[in-house]
Amino acid sequence: MKKRKFCKNNSALKLWAFISAAGAGFLLSGTDMAGVASFADISIAGALPLPMAGAVLAGEFLQCMASHTVGRNIVKITAMVIIIIAKMFYEPKNTPRINGLTTAMGVFTAGTAVSAIIGEIPYKLLFYTFYGGLAGFTAYSLAYILSGLKKRFVLDFSTTTGCAYAIVYTICVSSLCSVKVPYINIGLIFGITVTLFGAYYYCHTGGVMCGALTACGAFLSSVDYGMTVVLLPAAGLLTGYLNKQKNTTASLCFVGINFTLMVLTGITQNSIYSMIDVVCSAILFLIISPAYSDKWFTTGGDRFSALPEVLAVRMGFLADTVRTVRTESERISGMLSRKKDRSVPTEDVVNAVCTSCPKKIRCWQLNPQNTKSGFMKLSAMTEFSEENFPYEIRDCIYKSGLVNFYRKMTAEKAKERIISLRQSDNMTLLSEQMKTIEEIVHSAGKRLDVRFSSPISKMIKNKLNKFGFYPSQVISYYNSGNRLHTEIYFSRKNTPENFTRICDLVSDELKVPLDASAPVSSGEQVRIRLYEQPKYRLDVYSTSVCSENSDSENGDTFGTFGDGTGKSYVILSDGMGSGKTAAVESRMVVQMFKRLVGSGIDYPSAIKLINSIMMTKSPDETFATLDVVRIDLDTCGLTVIKSGASATLIRHRGNVIKIMSPTFPIGIYSKSEIFSCQCDFEEGDIIIMFSDGISENEYRFIKELLLQNDDLKKIVDEICAKAEVFNPAFHTDDITVIGIRATAKNVR
Repeated sequence: MKKRKFCKNNSALKLWAFISAAGAGFLLSGTDMAGVASFADISIAGALPLPMAGAVLAGEFLQCMASHTVGRNIVKITAMVIIIIAKMFYEPKNTPRINGLTTAMGVFTAGTAVSAIIGEIPYKLLFYTFYGGLAGFTAYSLAYILSGLKKRFVLDFSTTTGCAYAIVYTICVSSLCSVKVPYINIGLIFGITVTLFGAYYYCHTGGVMCGALTACGAFLSSVDYGMTVVLLPAAGLLTGYLNKQKNTTASLCFVGINFTLMVLTGITQNSIYSMIDVVCSAILFLIISPAYSDKWFTTGGDRFSALPEVLAVRMGFLADTVRTVRTESERISGMLSRKKDRSVPTEDVVNAVCTSCPKKIRCWQLNPQNTKSGFMKLSAMTEFSEENFPYEIRDCIYKSGLVNFYRKMTAEKAKERIISLRQSDNMTLLSEQMKTIEEIVHSAGKRLDVRFSSPISKMIKNKLNKFGFYPSQVISYYNSGNRLHTEIYFSRKNTPENFTRICDLVSDELKVPLDASAPVSSGEQVRIRLYEQPKYRLDVYSTSVCSENSDSENGDTFGTFGDGTGKSYVILSDGMGSGKTAAVESRMVVQMFKRLVGSGIDYPSAIKLINSIMMTKSPDETFATLDVVRIDLDTCGLTVIKSGASATLIRHRGNVIKIMSPTFPIGIYSKSEIFSCQCDFEEGDIIIMFSDGISENEYRFIKELLLQNDDLKKIVDEICAKAEVFNPAFHTDDITVIGIRATAKNVR
């Protein structure tokens, strides 16, 4: 059904584009510019794709047939035919440069051929060279604009794109001015309306630029038309200073300014008709302006106008967040240091292994020297196996028990060595902390790829003030996906109790459905982010099982959150051991990561900061793994982040990808190790995350399960249920399994 709906909508769009192209050809067929036939219709045909170019030719031919002007427009018709024939050969490699060259050569060839037939080629050759060059350059500009709109549907008036828009706009105004309509001039009404929009929404700069281009287009059409709007840039300049007034007030002032200028320069019959056009333009402005949105327009300057203010607010907010996290970590460290030292006594190898052995008397009483020598050799080994046992105790019936015991003892000794190295790592840790702060400040000062919207920021702040909410700062902007985002900051004393009410008020004011991220507190301020719904959403399902040795509490912590910018995070942390102690460590890691990243800190700096806190908060050995999946809900881009975590499995296009990271957990080493990678991911793919309670022996089963099923809940439950089958030591550790899938959603 979705596919049929998409095809239906796509067909309707193509039909509408075809009709519009034919209408443009019909309307512009008999237009003039600078005393000669306008080349606007030829340039449109040269810039559009092959089917649309054919529609322009069809509209042109119908108008010529209806007005009996086929002979008069034979050069234009011939030029379009040549352009269409050329497009049949190079259409797959359609570029603005090729479109411009084809249009210029088509006009020159058609003009030269017709002139040769009627015997006017000597003095017409230079004219068609110049005429073809202008038509080709206009076609290049229009094709350049259309190629930019395909990448990003925003009218960009900055840099070279702005020049292309100026050229196309001037030619359009000039051509429309010669369309014959009683009492009014379509070209002037169009140009004056655009000038009023530019003055009202982009101040005096927009008014002057649009007015000057409109006057230029009018002069190209006719000197009489140009003289009637020669002072339009001045009217746009003066009206631009009224941009803070209501649109009704601005339009009335615009009409009054034009009337005053007309009286000062002398009233003529043309100026009276011009005033009719001005009034029509003002009425048209009042009708269209309520639907206007700067979402579809950018001038380049709106990217940087609010940047200093935003940087100051964000960096202050980040500084408050870091200070609050540090204060809380010191408080937790003080609480933990007051607890009694809980040490577990280590039993002797004889009591641990040999107590229940029936050969104990023969080994330790009848042959004690050889037995002691064998155990000394065994303890000196670096690798333990039953095959390389010392010959003095080669007849021991508990070889496997001894191997496991010494392996455990070796692991504990290695852990003790890691703990003893912590004191010597203090200076390294301090250096790492300073580096982390430097990275945080640096990331806060990065240039943002957004377009700020001052009008919407003011509108939201006024709306909230009207209903008794008093934010300290409101910042609205459009991201790279052209979705609206709003950051609202409240001081601690003005923090509202109900943030849902704020989201509803703003959505109602903007007539746009918005979602809200969870509030984030820096200690002194609280921030809430409102945003338009992204293209994708995440389906997340998880299940957990506690180990037998736990105190009925899972030591793994799982969480999901969105940072309010279109990125969603799924986090899994496995604390050291199992039960309540492990849960405290993993919960602390997850909460700190969520708070720091939600405040705006990039994830590498956040993980380094968490590692420093885990290293210094307590003298006890504490660490936890961190497994994070970050998905951009605008593009479905996937980033896998790991610190000592288990593997992550991704099903993508019929294959299962295994992502592993040879890194230390958080809190085990002063220099945090972070593994991150960008992975291919798209709608319908599945991600499986799990703690280390899942054995590697189960990976093959998980792969087959992913390739044969699409039910996320069934996959996750089946993985957890089969963990005991593939791992005999199933109950020695907590288990958590998480399934994630991205799905597209319909956003109005």
